[in-house]
Amino acid sequence: MTRIERVVVPDGEFDLHVWGQDGPGVLLVQEIFGVGEYLQAVAEDLVALGYVVAAPDMFWRIQPGWNVVHNEEALPQGMSMVSQFDWTKGVEDAEAALAVLKGLPGVGKVGVLGFCFGGTLAYLLAARAEVDSLVSFYGSGVPGALDQIDGIGAPAQFHFGGDDPYIPREDVAKVERAVEGRDGMEIHVQEDGGHAFHNRKAPMFYQPEPAARAWRLTEEFLARTLS
Repeated sequence: MTRIERVVVPDGEFDLHVWGQDGPGVLLVQEIFGVGEYLQAVAEDLVALGYVVAAPDMFWRIQPGWNVVHNEEALPQGMSMVSQFDWTKGVEDAEAALAVLKGLPGVGKVGVLGFCFGGTLAYLLAARAEVDSLVSFYGSGVPGALDQIDGIGAPAQFHFGGDDPYIPREDVAKVERAVEGRDGMEIHVQEDGGHAFHNRKAPMFYQPEPAARAWRLTEEFLARTLS
């Protein structure tokens, strides 16, 4: 069961989709396809593990409630939404959503988990807000924003595919070097993984074996950092 909370910001308000009742919180940040069936599936996985999950509508400033099926025809639509996205206001919106999640009854520690577009946004959020955990899946903007990494005080886990056509392997290597030697930070590269390999609702991307390996690491990391 999902319910909607409202997030109020100085220039408007937007939906925060919430699953679960009691436990540590996870702010779940969408891919370019919006808050749709994949986010629902991931949220249900997390709720089954005992988390309260909240997914903000990050494209509300462009078109509230927008989401599309995860196929090749929808890819240009998603890219168009990202091209219109205001990253400064977007991070502020994510921080406001995080505050609402933290304020829900029964919510304990709170982490942020993002995929793709959301992997970058989750990273930028963790660099400016108080979170207890960060998991970033194949955020294409992370390699170009490594000047923000010093702002992250929480334990952090990064996931990338080594065969990602959208994120060159040399860019992933930059993140590997930035993370190396930092307490509480880890990076996992599924060398056989392409982009969005965890998205089981997108046949064009999904790769079951890299997905299973990365998700197992994610489950262990969240249990360690949010318990």
